[in-house]
Amino acid sequence: MDRMELEAFVAVAEELHFGRAAARLHRGQPTVSDAVRRLEKTLGGRLFHRTSRRVSLTDLGAALLPDAHATLTQLRRFQQRGRALAAGDRNPTTLVVAHAEYTGHQLLLRCLPQLRDRFPNVTIVPEAMPTTAQLTALRAETIDLGIGWATDGITGVRARVLSTERFVALVPAAHPLSGHSELRAAELSTTDLLTWPHQINSGLCDRLLSAFRIGGADLRIIRTADSVHAIAAHVAAGTGIGITVESALDHQPPGLRVIPLTGPSTTADQVILTPAEPSDTATALRDLLLASAEAPATGR
Repeated sequence: MDRMELEAFVAVAEELHFGRAAARLHRGQPTVSDAVRRLEKTLGGRLFHRTSRRVSLTDLGAALLPDAHATLTQLRRFQQRGRALAAGDRNPTTLVVAHAEYTGHQLLLRCLPQLRDRFPNVTIVPEAMPTTAQLTALRAETIDLGIGWATDGITGVRARVLSTERFVALVPAAHPLSGHSELRAAELSTTDLLTWPHQINSGLCDRLLSAFRIGGADLRIIRTADSVHAIAAHVAAGTGIGITVESALDHQPPGLRVIPLTGPSTTADQVILTPAEPSDTATALRDLLLASAEAPATGR
């Protein structure tokens, strides 16, 4: 298998659409489709269920997605280290920082300049990566620190709670529910909902499903999107009501109301993940993030 095959697999797995995956990779759709087929042939099994209407991961694809993320991260790290050595840096130091979608990037943006000041010779490499892939990469020592969401199976790494975030609903201003100050899961039962794909944030999806189960409500997700901005656009277009976490919103979406969910399991823990024995730079970044999270909010 080659790098293109892995990149195609990851892009299709996260977009669940071959056309969007091709656009993201700046490749033609036939190139991406061929790369996935070659990888499937090498592995001896199907990675995706394909129909004319939708694409979804098979059990094999879901199981291998974290490993694909970890392998690509290791390849990038190898390339960066090779370039540094070729340029004459005999002791290059790289800190790979993974972050899941929907985590509070504002904290990371505030802390990285401080880290650079303290460790000017360290190359900091941010990587977008789902939480489950972060766990695999941390155990394989291909990343140094991760910011993700609490989920089952956090073993072999250290986890510290960075913040507890509320689920919020994005509701059109003209919607009958827009006047509520809070919403219970039961009030959203059978409503057309838009949220994140399970393969990107399984911990958040499981937590949201728990909130609806406890509330005796029916969770009806009709569409997923890999960014809160895409969710907001679909809500504004009248597709349904969006569900996200408060930390993912860096501004008030025009024409929409942001209404917190209330009730059991309507919060999720954002966590910092490090190896069992983190490096000095990873420890420093972890401490900066924790201190920044505890500081008084200045507004998102």
